[in-house]
Amino acid sequence: MAGQSADSVANKMVPEEPAFPWHLGVYDAHCHPTDTAASLEQIPRMRTRALTIMATRGQDQDLVAHFADKLYSRNEEGEERRIIPAFGWHPWFSHQIYDDQPLAGSGPPTRQAHYQRVLTPPPEDEDFICSLPEPRPLSGLLRQIGSYLGRYPLALVGEIGLDRAFRVPGLQMLDDYEEDPAVTSGSRAGRRLSPYRVKVEHQQRILNAQLRLAGKLQRAVSVHGVAAHGVVYETLAQTWLGYKRNVPSKRERKRRVSFNAAHEDDDGGESEVASSGAIMSRPYPPRICLHSYSGTPDTLRQYLQPSVPATIFFSFSRLVNFCSSPSDKAVAVIRAIPEDRILAESDLHAAGDRMDELMEEIVRTICQIKAWPLEQGVKQLALNWKNFVFGEGCS
Repeated sequence: MAGQSADSVANKMVPEEPAFPWHLGVYDAHCHPTDTAASLEQIPRMRTRALTIMATRGQDQDLVAHFADKLYSRNEEGEERRIIPAFGWHPWFSHQIYDDQPLAGSGPPTRQAHYQRVLTPPPEDEDFICSLPEPRPLSGLLRQIGSYLGRYPLALVGEIGLDRAFRVPGLQMLDDYEEDPAVTSGSRAGRRLSPYRVKVEHQQRILNAQLRLAGKLQRAVSVHGVAAHGVVYETLAQTWLGYKRNVPSKRERKRRVSFNAAHEDDDGGESEVASSGAIMSRPYPPRICLHSYSGTPDTLRQYLQPSVPATIFFSFSRLVNFCSSPSDKAVAVIRAIPEDRILAESDLHAAGDRMDELMEEIVRTICQIKAWPLEQGVKQLALNWKNFVFGEGCS
């Protein structure tokens, strides 16, 4: 021991972490590399096997589609897809959409009338109102998303959701902001936040329309929820009213077992879906991921009720859930989530090495909290991602 520093002795006493098993397949459930479009060229060289790439606003829908065309399909060697695209309108940009269904037979609202209707407090600053984009009709947005979903049969709807904390960027710039030409337009871009928020009722209308579209086409969705966990649950739960699963009592389950035993030789009829081969549309999406989930264990339990007809997943990121110190709430929630409902994500704005690093960090964190051996955890998270994107048994 003579001549050795305390640090070197300590390092020998701390066991090294096992090598990360990238070869088993690591899947990012939610990310935004189209915010830095040039970074997308790095995807083929990344260690993360596939990225679920979210669209959020008018400027990035086509970008997601463009790179999905390049990296979506299996290549001639049969390698797996590197991108699963998602198309949708984020709540941060929901004020740019007007609901044209109540306006049948009348023209679109003026820019001023629209923004004074959907923002709170209603803005009076004409310069601010003029800086906002001309509002788009909801019907056109749904047609655009539907077209993309038809073009990409495995595409998701996302990122959609509700955000009570968000404030619309204003006109003034931050003092130390330096414009980055690599950043896709349409984001905050160094502007100070205004006092204006998007009314939750308006956000719900835009969210509901996209949920209905996902239900009609039976696509999974990725949902954003900030300072709105109760309202997000209520909004989602409204979509499956009348479709809740019937959870039999113990007595009913006993009767069912006896009945099945008495008729075990009968030929079971196939379901309507299997016999017709058609997609059974529903008003709710079949699979829902609550991304970077920051709700409480109590809210979690609502989603896991056996009567909920949709399959709910919960994804976690280093950037949101463990951004500074360990989060007791996140740890408690991760421990409470069934092992087949948890996903890992980066939520990063650029593809490349940093995204790989964040994926490794969050996967290791989840495995540690769940007390999973690392290889077992990586395999479980990969299976969960495939069940979320493709549906259980369809990967």
